[in-house]
Amino acid sequence: MAERTLVTSALPYANGAVHLGHAVEYIQTDIYVRFLRSCGQDVVYFCADDTHGTPIELNAAKHGVAPEQFVARFHDEHQRDFRDLDVRFDSFHSTNSPENRHYAELIYGRLKDAGDIDRRDIEQTYCEKDKRFLPDRFIRGTCPNCKSPDQYGDACEKCGKTYNPTDLIDPKCALCGTPPVRRNSEHLFFRLSRHADFLQEVLKRPGFIHPGLATQLQGFFEKGLADWDISRDGPYFGFAIPGETDKFFYVWLDAPIGYIATTEKWAKESGRFPDALAYWGKDAPTRIVHFIGKDIVYFHALFWPAVLKVAGLHVPNEIKVHGHLTVNGEKMSKTRGTMVPVRDYLDLLDPSYLRYFYAANLGAGVEDLDLNLKDFRLRVNGELVNNVGNLANRALSLLAGPLEKKLAPGRAEGAGRKLVEDALARVPEVREAFEKLEYRNAIKVITEIASTANAFLQTAAPWALVKKDAEAARADLSDAADVAYLVGALLAPVTPRVSEKLFAQLGAEPLTFQALATAKYPLLDRTRPLGTPEPLLPRLEEERVNAIIKVPEGTPAAEPAKAGGKDKKTEKKPMEAKGPDGAPTTQASPGAGAAEGAPAADIEFADFAKVVLKAGRIVAAEKVKGADKLLKLDVDLGEGTPRTIVSGIAEAYPAPEALAGRRVVVVANLKPRKLKGIESRGMLLTAGSGGKDLSLLEPGDVPPGADVK
Repeated sequence: MAERTLVTSALPYANGAVHLGHAVEYIQTDIYVRFLRSCGQDVVYFCADDTHGTPIELNAAKHGVAPEQFVARFHDEHQRDFRDLDVRFDSFHSTNSPENRHYAELIYGRLKDAGDIDRRDIEQTYCEKDKRFLPDRFIRGTCPNCKSPDQYGDACEKCGKTYNPTDLIDPKCALCGTPPVRRNSEHLFFRLSRHADFLQEVLKRPGFIHPGLATQLQGFFEKGLADWDISRDGPYFGFAIPGETDKFFYVWLDAPIGYIATTEKWAKESGRFPDALAYWGKDAPTRIVHFIGKDIVYFHALFWPAVLKVAGLHVPNEIKVHGHLTVNGEKMSKTRGTMVPVRDYLDLLDPSYLRYFYAANLGAGVEDLDLNLKDFRLRVNGELVNNVGNLANRALSLLAGPLEKKLAPGRAEGAGRKLVEDALARVPEVREAFEKLEYRNAIKVITEIASTANAFLQTAAPWALVKKDAEAARADLSDAADVAYLVGALLAPVTPRVSEKLFAQLGAEPLTFQALATAKYPLLDRTRPLGTPEPLLPRLEEERVNAIIKVPEGTPAAEPAKAGGKDKKTEKKPMEAKGPDGAPTTQASPGAGAAEGAPAADIEFADFAKVVLKAGRIVAAEKVKGADKLLKLDVDLGEGTPRTIVSGIAEAYPAPEALAGRRVVVVANLKPRKLKGIESRGMLLTAGSGGKDLSLLEPGDVPPGADVK
């Protein structure tokens, strides 16, 4: 096993603010690094601003400042946003640095000495008005494949096909709008094609990259690996290539070298090592792990390893790839206000909510993650606030109040001890999930541990024992506090500031995964007094969550409804919302279960009094096979064992795992009935017209089993 681990996130481009889409990667990586540290591993986490290239040069000119000044502004802004997002780098540097110039020139020299640099004349588009060669993204035209207009010079956003800028139909300079001409220029190429066998070997290494992505990358080999153009003509903001005239390193050569440059800066400033080669030397005892998005896999999995191999440096051991972020089911968009800057989010909400939601939905694959604001609010409230927060509050409030902040000694046997020991037995599941980047599985186990402890308290009801048998209540609450301590430790990589608050309220030292490897009951030092309990996090309010979306001024608003009634073309007859057993569900929508235009029939109070409504909390939810509209839910009603309820809400909640922890209102005395072979013991109350337009009714912050009247 490597003595040291070096982890990186892809470098943010210093041309704009970090947004919530970027945040997926940095939060994912930060959770992993915090987990490794908690396990006692020697790990460092590096990142830097990617500062070179034509877009930055031109944007700096628009603002009337030098490129160096322009990128310095974003360097400070990015670091502030990451810090407030609770992302902690060991060093955050810049590619426009003396360290990066040194290693770019060193690596280029080694590539050249190895015979891997080739000179070729290439035909490029040139703007005679702006007097410059145009990079791919500074040419717009019609796609040669699908004929979509106004596409970039490298790839079509409509059909997804890639092509050369010279293939565009009716190209125009993106700067001035004039048609470019074609000119030849001598460029320098890295002979990537010479290293196909080596790269095939790398792709086969266990754990190097997701197998599905390794298969996709075979397409580059099938059509023949193309040599890589590593030079650009001036004017260009970047490092001049030694020995050349008006030639600069292409940004994608020196950007990944920023990983090495940042290591160099940290090594010298910390005094731990003389230079970056302690990590990046060919035979260094290091495990190098890159976290990236799926759009830059080619550069990191093919170009970068080949460059490092030829330069005699350490090839990455693992590349962890994630998908993109969508917001409310759609691609992020500036015009819709869904490309939310991290700062706009942080001005309104605690980062713990976002970190938790991302973790609860992230796996090791490359599927996209959707930030549906309704699901975000409900899941965070249901799991983090109502489940984890409720456990801590229930246990500590009574202990710190009438029981004078004193914990009970550990018990030799009993339900409380078993509760803690059963929770400890699940720690390896959480550890394995974090190791494999299956964060959603880790969150699932953690919330189940908290749910079990809440159910224990509901059954034990220590609040009813405080005056009758204070020591029995103290013992039960102390065991619940032990589980809260454990949950805080397991969540620490995900929500560090929440765990820090919890540890302080428990009057306990931070609990790590390393300590948990040998931990035994009781976890807390029962001789130490508790701190002062307070809510760990407030509930997310709908209005505040929705406020992170800021539609730019001038964006056309939705067309208002016509005066004088509904448009006949869009008017819908009220639906009779059916429950899974075919009976109408109890809803707040007018007309549900009644003929159109007819008032609902009056009933006697005695009839209504027969219905028993209870507050419940969803423990788990999953789709019912062979039934598109049904979900199978395990619902805690304070009865010790959760009830199974089948509900026709699948269209409204397409991600059933997000329902875990959600508080609901249940018709508790409905006669059991089998649906798709599953016995359903109850019905959930919803509001809405049916189908996708359904919302579960929430009883508020009351314990499972409480009467709803």
